Amino acid sequence: MEGPELLRLWALAALALGVSRAAVPEHRVLPDLRLSAETGAIFVHELERELFLEAFSGSEDDDAPVTFRAHLWDHPDLPRWLRFVQRDPGQPGFLYGCPLAPELGTHRIQVLAYNRRTFATASRLLLISVTPAPGGDAPFQAEFLVGNRNVEELLPEAARELFLQASAGLWERGDLTLINVTSALDRGGRVPLPIEGRREGVYVQVGSHSPFSPCLVSAVSPQSRSRCHRGQRPLASCYDTFAPHFSIRWCNLTLLQVWPSPRTPGPEWGSGVLEERGGFEPPTGAVPRELLPAFLVTLLVPLAVAALLCLLLGHLMCCRREGLEKRDLQTSDLQLVHHSSIAGDTRELRLMARSRDVPRPLSTLPMFNIRTGQRPQPLPRDGARDPLIPQPGASGGTRAH
Repeated sequence: MEGPELLRLWALAALALGVSRAAVPEHRVLPDLRLSAETGAIFVHELERELFLEAFSGSEDDDAPVTFRAHLWDHPDLPRWLRFVQRDPGQPGFLYGCPLAPELGTHRIQVLAYNRRTFATASRLLLISVTPAPGGDAPFQAEFLVGNRNVEELLPEAARELFLQASAGLWERGDLTLINVTSALDRGGRVPLPIEGRREGVYVQVGSHSPFSPCLVSAVSPQSRSRCHRGQRPLASCYDTFAPHFSIRWCNLTLLQVWPSPRTPGPEWGSGVLEERGGFEPPTGAVPRELLPAFLVTLLVPLAVAALLCLLLGHLMCCRREGLEKRDLQTSDLQLVHHSSIAGDTRELRLMARSRDVPRPLSTLPMFNIRTGQRPQPLPRDGARDPLIPQPGASGGTRAH
């Protein structure tokens, strides 16, 4: 290849590489955000589209669709207590869940945002610190099924406060806590038909340190359950508490009493740093084991069993046979003579058949060659060799004779 041609190819390759790098959108990293959560209470964090739209380089469209993804740092999934929901790219996303005692500590969640028009990306690290609740978990908990809402409609703070106010009127107490919010689809519910007004349904769990109200107790009584099985409304006088914002399905009401279980003392973890006074002492070597007995047992026991089986089989095949003499002694003389005569005659017939030399029958020989038309030569006449089909010349000679 000539020099100018090679330079032109290098120039085209460099130009294509520069264009491809310029076409790839940049990735922006937002500063870390520290959040706090308490055990036994709902944690909700809203992923605002406007914040990430400002971070996208060159994005001037406020209505651009944005898709969020969330996962643990250096892991593909979220923690088991945390969930993520975003109905469509035009709405914000929500991280929500209820941490328990095993989830104490700091969880590093990475959030990725994608601009569906410019393909720009932005990421942010959420540091969620889970601490124990000051008053402990609420021992009295009630779970309601809201039939006219989706899960993302109950996650905003205004909707949660409105539900707590309605529950306070039902519970007749003010120390209520929203424990958890779960979509009915996560509990095995069916996806609703795409009809306006149909919703998936949401399970809302509310807790309090005060006992249940008489209305809640009557709603879960056996009489109310029997009315629910017949398709009737349960016995409860507090239907109007949640109306008109929330449609509660009272037949799915569940009351729980959760008492704190005594904690068993676990191991105390140190700082992981050795003290200055002593060095590391590795564990002593393991005591040597004698493997010869185990090897002999493993090897000799199958050999002994195989030898015993061989001896038993040899005894049955060799020592337990009757023998020819014993069989002849147990057989009658007439039967022996009959058998020997049959054997002798058979032997004689075989010898006679082996020594005889019978020529091929003339009926099996061809009378003439089909291709050449030649006839075979007549054979000497004797009684055993006369042809089955007489020849013309031979027949005339016989009549003349």
